[in-house]
Amino acid sequence: MQAWKEYQEQHKERFLEELLELLRIPSVSARSEHKEDMIRCAEAVKQRLIEAGADTVTVYPTAGHPVVYGEKIIDPAKPTVLVYGHYDVQPADPLELWHSGPFEPVIKDGRIYARGSADDKGQFYMHVKAMETMVKTGSMPGNIKFIIEGEEEVGSPNLATFVKEHKELLKADVILISDTAMLSMENPSIDIGVRGLSYIEVEVTGPSRDLHSGVYGGAVANPITMLAKMIAGCHDTNNHITIPGFYDDVLDCSAEERAKMAQAPFSEAEYKSDLGVTELWGEKGYSTNERTGIRPTLEVNGIWGGYTGEGAKTVLPSKAFAKISCRLVPNQSSKKITEKILDYFKSIAPAGVTVKAEEHHGGEPYMTPIDSSAYQAAAKAIATTFGKEPIPVRGGGSIPICALFEKELGLKIVFMGFGLDSDNLHSPNEKYDLYNFYKGIETIPYFHQYFSEAGK
Repeated sequence: MQAWKEYQEQHKERFLEELLELLRIPSVSARSEHKEDMIRCAEAVKQRLIEAGADTVTVYPTAGHPVVYGEKIIDPAKPTVLVYGHYDVQPADPLELWHSGPFEPVIKDGRIYARGSADDKGQFYMHVKAMETMVKTGSMPGNIKFIIEGEEEVGSPNLATFVKEHKELLKADVILISDTAMLSMENPSIDIGVRGLSYIEVEVTGPSRDLHSGVYGGAVANPITMLAKMIAGCHDTNNHITIPGFYDDVLDCSAEERAKMAQAPFSEAEYKSDLGVTELWGEKGYSTNERTGIRPTLEVNGIWGGYTGEGAKTVLPSKAFAKISCRLVPNQSSKKITEKILDYFKSIAPAGVTVKAEEHHGGEPYMTPIDSSAYQAAAKAIATTFGKEPIPVRGGGSIPICALFEKELGLKIVFMGFGLDSDNLHSPNEKYDLYNFYKGIETIPYFHQYFSEAGK
């Protein structure tokens, strides 16, 4: 609609400045020292929803960080869209690799560089501004509810309780999420699924204290060496995961689906160049896109122990640690996989060390039906603003709350992300293109229009 375009063009600088203000708040859910920042960010989200035209906005406390709920109900008989997003962000470490302050947003070459710019402040804020556009132009076609949480980056440990206690409040016809990526702005896509997650931490203990590596080296098992061997044994020569029963429930994709995936534009040379690697690595027998979409994985997210400070200290450490995550595909259970991984690391403990392994958090894989009116509305909206039909793809990341929403609320989810895989999510120099931000604000109102036209 022309009115939408004119309003967005008139207010685009304000839209951007408001996002930058949110990005300046270090809402790191994983760090206890940011507890007050989390509250401050939740209140800021509340204020922006009110300014955008929401009728009711409430910050709900939880056992962890607050949940922000808002709504704009024009007619209870009309379709209702529940928008999910999260205002918490990943820790910014390692700080020395950032080109600018992670919470001091910088715009360079048409991109916003800041922690949370793409994941997920920049993406959920598109929905706030899309609602404002429709409210201020008097063109709201249906109802909108928002649930913006503050614990997604730590596994949403308190969201299940909130959802169970507020089912009536969260009643809707579909859930819309922008926390995923497109293939590119030239080749728009829609994620039709996300992988599940199993996340554990392993602690290996050897001697009762750190030892002099000259006096005791060669006589006592080194926990770091033992942990490294255990981790190395998790993959065979074909990069196939060796944990017993890991693949038992994996549903293999059909040749037809794999053929469709192969049609998506992909340049291996550009992929390697962007990542700064000379060779790619992964499970034998699968393409890169298949490895990151339809196959499960096991990755070490962090490993430490002994002396890591400046200079040298010849020490044989008492302990070594690793954080390990698995991405799961449809039909795999995060609970079952977590149990298998924990049991595996405990069972292969070499003599001379003890192993403690415990779960951090997990989530289930999720697939969205592409024949639903909501998916069709999203595809039509993207086609309207991009001028070409979006390609359905499977995303490699995880949004642990998806299965929870469907179980508790009985709602299907549509993923309508505007990020890019190259946005450095969870890494230094996270960025979000201004073009993508504004394109999302332009496109989202069309989703509401087309979904409302389709009816409940």
